[in-house]
Order: sequence, then C-alpha cells, then structure tokens
Amino acid sequence: MSFAVALFIFIVFLNRYVFGFYVRLVRSAKCDDKVFDYEPTVTIVVPLYNEGPSIYQTIESFTKLDYPKHKLFVTVVDDRSTDNSYEYACKAARDFPNVTVLRNDRNVGKRRGINRVVRESTSEIIVSVDSDTVVYPTALRELIMRFTSPRIAAVGGRIHIANPNQNWLTKLYTIKNWLGSELLRNLERGVEQCMCLSGCLTAYRRSVLMELEPILENRNILGVPIKYGEDRYLTHLIVKNGYKTRLAMSAMAFSKAPPTLRQFFNQQLRWRRSNIVDYIWGLTHAWKFHPLLCLHYLSMALVLFACPLVLVTHVMQREFIQLAMIHLALITVLAMVYHLGPSVRRLPPWLRVHPVWFLPMTVIMPISYILLTPLALLTLDSSSWETRGHSGPALLPSKGAPR
Repeated sequence: MSFAVALFIFIVFLNRYVFGFYVRLVRSAKCDDKVFDYEPTVTIVVPLYNEGPSIYQTIESFTKLDYPKHKLFVTVVDDRSTDNSYEYACKAARDFPNVTVLRNDRNVGKRRGINRVVRESTSEIIVSVDSDTVVYPTALRELIMRFTSPRIAAVGGRIHIANPNQNWLTKLYTIKNWLGSELLRNLERGVEQCMCLSGCLTAYRRSVLMELEPILENRNILGVPIKYGEDRYLTHLIVKNGYKTRLAMSAMAFSKAPPTLRQFFNQQLRWRRSNIVDYIWGLTHAWKFHPLLCLHYLSMALVLFACPLVLVTHVMQREFIQLAMIHLALITVLAMVYHLGPSVRRLPPWLRVHPVWFLPMTVIMPISYILLTPLALLTLDSSSWETRGHSGPALLPSKGAPR
C-alpha cells in the first residue's frame, strides 16, 4: 500500500476515533445537560408509504409515552400508499385519541408530507418518527429535556435494532448500527453539530422548520424532486444556519434491520446517494463547521469518492490481499470494541450479538464501495421512496428493555 494511502487512513482514523473520543470526553457534561421542567406542546409526524400493518404498532407505541396527553398530538401523512397502510392508520386513529390521518393528493415524498403538517401545526416541537419504528415510553421526554437553549434546534434519538438475531445479516447490521451511534458520532456530539439525525426519531423546533421551509419544500436535482436523504439534508441545513443539534442516547426507539442482501443494498444505495449529494453540497461551506468537524467532514467526503478508485487500483495491481488483511484487522478491532463496550454489556441479551458476525463486513464494505458509489452517482435523480419492504413491525419484546 502506498505511503499516501496509509497516511490518509491514519489521519481519518485519528480524527474520527481518537479526536472524537477526546472531544466527547471533555465536553460530555455540557452536551448532556437537561432541563426537567420544559413541557411544550408536541406533534408527532409519521410520514407513511407502504408499511402495511406495522403503522398500527408504531401509533400504538405513542399511547405509552410518558408525556402529558393533552400536550401530545399525532399526525400520520399517507403519501398515496398502494397497499393497506392507509386503512391500518385509520384504524389506529379510531382506536386511539389525538391521532389524525391525512392523505396526500399525490405522491410528493417524505419531506413535503412533513412540511404539510408543520405548516398546519401549532405545537412548539415537531417529532418525526418513521412508520416502521416503535418508540420507547421514556423517549419523548428524553428528547424534550435536551432543548436547553433556543440555539438547540434538533435532538435525535438512539435507534436500536429490533430484530438483531434474525440472521447473520441483521447481526452484522446490529454491530454496524452500534458503532455508528456510539463511536463514529463522538466528534459531532462533542461539538453539538450532529450532521445526520435519524428520521426514525428526531425532535425539531417548529420555528426553525418554518424558517427553513422554503428551502426544504423545493429540494431537487436538475429539476427532479429528491425523496431520499431528507433527514440528513435537514440536519445539515440546520447546522449550516448556525443552530446546534444533539443526540440523546437515552431516547430510544426500535427499528428493524433489513434481513436480506437485496434489501440491505437497496438501503445502502439510497444512503449512498444521500451522502454524495450531502458532501458535494457541503464543500461550499464546510469551513464554517468546528475545525475538527470540518477535517472530519472533508476526509469522509474523500473516502467516499476515492475508496472505489483505491480498491480497483489494488485489484489491478494484485495487491488487494494485502489491503484486505489490513481491513480485516480493523474490522476485528471494531468487533471487539463492540463486544467489550460497557453500553453493550448493559443491554439485555436479546439486543446483543456475537462480535464474530461483524467479520463479513470485510467483504461487504469493499463490494458496496466498488458497486454502489458509481451506481449512486448515476442515479442521483431517483425520486423513489425505495422502502425496505418490511415483513413485519418492530415490536418491543417483553424480555427486558435496554438501560
């Protein structure tokens, strides 16, 4: 491996893990402060498209939230589903109080559906929840407590995998998800500039959403409306406009991992398009971020675009085995970090998996970079929702809850 590639990998590793851990460590008290007497009105928005019966369980989970019922409202926006999702949402509206179901006149995408509710709502806080997500009873209050100043515009929750032990792929995905939440966001959490808060569970100040609404409403590429990567784009836009964003690890929700390779790669392709668009756009203003975050952001952009070229070059030069061994060693280290992590050991057994199941990432990651990055570049104008095709809802088991 060339010295330049090795040096670049070292810089990315140092900034993402070492600096990120240090910043998180020294700023943890400030970033985790809470306000306990803040109880604003809240509207939970659930954008819906072809989720079937799982939408009923999602709405049902809201009835168990630890929050004043007279201050909590739920609005489901169906984006012209072609299955029975709308009927199940209407059933939930009949069965539970303060639930409203809207249906768009045509398929307009997730963000425009949410914008519709934001415009009509009078609540101070808007909470976005994906239609396949089940929210833990204490999650909403944990989100609300993090709005400690007017400059904090969004607070995201911690997403657990609801089907971790379904098969080898969901086990791998469980570890990948934990690493992404616990390690890879340390730097962003430390400087309160989280660049992507999940659409599965994120709370926003309505006033900020209204301020940014004209930009959000007309997002497109070459005149084609974009329906992917809305959560990443919105979070980035909030940070770009000088607001702070937070991640509340104790605000928990559950979502299912894709159980097949086809569903997994469809999801990764959608996310890869989102990353490409985000990084290209971010090059115009990355210098406004915290210096360490700017370095992190630019290095990850370079990884995204350079990695396929590096991999193909090493294959052509018959040096891929050497690179693969280094990658295997890194994957093994990350798997052991997951296995030994204190937060993993506190999880109930049903949420944990054996670290060996992360080793296939040694093969899956290079394949995804070689195939998905070029494919994503060629299909940036896609307007599809590309839902994962769930086989069932993300239920909260009675075996025990995470702590």
